[in-house]
Amino acid sequence: MTAIANRPLASNASSPSGPSGATPRKPAKKKGVLHYIGVGLSFGLLSLVLLLAVLVVALPMLTKSTPYTVLTSSMNPSYPAGTLVIVKPTDTQQIRIGDVITYQITSNEPAVITHRVIQIVEPTKAGDEVAFITKGDANSLPDPVVKPVQVRGVVWYAVPLIGWINNVINGGTRNVLVPIIAGGLFLYAGFMGASTVIERRRKAAAEAAQAEQDAADAELRDLIDASRV
Repeated sequence: MTAIANRPLASNASSPSGPSGATPRKPAKKKGVLHYIGVGLSFGLLSLVLLLAVLVVALPMLTKSTPYTVLTSSMNPSYPAGTLVIVKPTDTQQIRIGDVITYQITSNEPAVITHRVIQIVEPTKAGDEVAFITKGDANSLPDPVVKPVQVRGVVWYAVPLIGWINNVINGGTRNVLVPIIAGGLFLYAGFMGASTVIERRRKAAAEAAQAEQDAADAELRDLIDASRV
């Protein structure tokens, strides 16, 4: 019968790394709380900017509404100065008491006022038109009678404080800045998405490598145990 002599283990088997002979693995560096706070803030900021872009640019364009900036305190506290109001074109026959409308001070002139309808003057004879009495919420006296031709629409919704920005980037400046900002947001969103995918794949690869290494270590331990029998 042939005897199988026990052979000495390789030098790495008796090394401080342990009986398995496996090289100690450097533990994965854990990401701190600040990292996750930063990621959360980034996504929160991106979501906020995207929401503002929808409210200030996309929805008005799709509905043919017009953004106006409240410049005075006449509509306090509902619409303080600096509020951006989105005014949607509305049939004057649909306007009711309590609606906030934007109207031209003089017909076909750009200057406008945004005040609340407090009274509707119905026509009393053929050929007359309906008219509106408006007043600022913070004003004590009503405005002059508003004719339908002056009405630009009814306030649909409002965004606080954004009106000042709307004034700065109005007109041609908006036509340049909006595509740049939108493109930057999409690039940023794409970068964040790609980073997330890469990180997940890297983590999956690391876990697979870890599982493979663990299996190899287990097999090596079995061989060592068998050689000692």
